[in-house]
Amino acid sequence: MKRHLALIGFMAAGKSTIGRRLARELGWAFFDTDAFVVRAHGTVAAIFDREGEAAFRRYEHEAIAHVLAGPIGGVIALGGGALTLVENRAMLAAHAHRVFLKASPEQIFARVRRNRKRRPLLGERPTIERIRELYEARLADYSAVDHIVEARKMSDREVLDDILQWLRKNEIALQC
Repeated sequence: MKRHLALIGFMAAGKSTIGRRLARELGWAFFDTDAFVVRAHGTVAAIFDREGEAAFRRYEHEAIAHVLAGPIGGVIALGGGALTLVENRAMLAAHAHRVFLKASPEQIFARVRRNRKRRPLLGERPTIERIRELYEARLADYSAVDHIVEARKMSDREVLDDILQWLRKNEIALQC
């Protein structure tokens, strides 16, 4: 039985923000896989610089497996590239209800520019072209989920309400 609700989407789509609020509102646990990796191995940028993307993806996979195998279910915010590994897609399909927070590349670009956090896959100066390229490459995996929230023109509250309505409609209750 699926015990988790996984929030999927591109970097800066709002997965961590929405995930924290959703978990709090539902009284469920919240897990951020990027935070697990950072606590264990250092910042995402440092991992990319020191060990490369493959090492980061391995650490990310371990974090996802750890959360999914844990004793409690909850809301999981995944990194934007988590679905690039087929093993992650399979684990999540088996153990989590997957929700894609679909923001536009233009929204992502605006959010990334406002945030000082370095995004290794976007380079020193993120461009809308690079974001579109990565977004398009990942869109099929992002879209192969249980529910898509068209979050482009929605407030955080509207995104939360959309997910809550979908959970109710499908009678999904996590076994936390």
